[in-house]
Parts: sequence; structure tokens; C-alpha cells
Amino acid sequence: MKIQKTINIFNKRARFEYELSEETEAGIVLTGTEIKSLRSSKASITESFCQFINGELFIINMMIDEYKLGTFYNHKTKRERKLLLHKKQLQKFEKLAKDAGNTIVPLKLYINDAGKAKILIALGRGKKLYDKREAIKDRENKRDLGRLLKKS
Repeated sequence: MKIQKTINIFNKRARFEYELSEETEAGIVLTGTEIKSLRSSKASITESFCQFINGELFIINMMIDEYKLGTFYNHKTKRERKLLLHKKQLQKFEKLAKDAGNTIVPLKLYINDAGKAKILIALGRGKKLYDKREAIKDRENKRDLGRLLKKS
């Protein structure tokens, strides 16, 4: 089992599904087996979202696989994990998230230079279907243009 010093786990669907604003970095509370499994890149944040519970921000549906060498102390794969932010940041996000249509989505899970697990979160508003179609069209046009430039 290879343990990496730095990892990057992305939520690629978030940028497609939501119009994003107000990005910030948050710490995350993990147990010992969770951080070991995370260092092996055994995590997924594609279906996860953030929610306020009693004034504290939690990430829901984040999947961290069980640590292979863990014993009966192993963690649950999908549990609510607390996010660590400053009080003013929490108040700001809670106020913005209460508006209709807004949600807090995780964009990137990584380990910083100090060895701490961090998560990049952003305030998102769901895109309409025609916005998604436009994004697909733009992506295909860029790809075609790149192909034409590469040929010549």
C-alpha cells in the first residue's frame, strides 16, 4: 500500500452542476484510520455536500474507504465529518446558504504542506439545464479548436 505525501481529490461534477462563488479552505476533523486511508487516495467527494447542524458545518456523504490494516477501531465509510472554520466565516456561510437555491459544495480534498487534511468548499447555486448544455457546447468547441490548431 503506497502512502503519498500530497493528494488531490477533486469533485469534477461540482463545476458542471453549480455556479460557484465564495470559495474558502476549511480544516476537517478525521480519525487516525481516516487520515491513513486518505493518504492512500481512497476517498471520494463527488456526492457530498455541506450542511449546518447546530451552528456547526458538517460534510455529509463524503466517502473514505476503510483502512486495510485497521482493526476493530476502523471508521465508518460515510459519516458526518465536522469542518473547521473561523466563527465569522461560519456565520457568513450560514447566512448565504439560507438563501433559496444555495448550497455549500466541496470542490477539492487535499493534504497541505504541513500535513493537514484540508477541503476547499464553495457556495453554489444550481445551474439550469440550458446552462449545462451551453457549458458542454463551449467545452466541445474548445476541444475542436485545439484539434485544428494541433493539425496545422
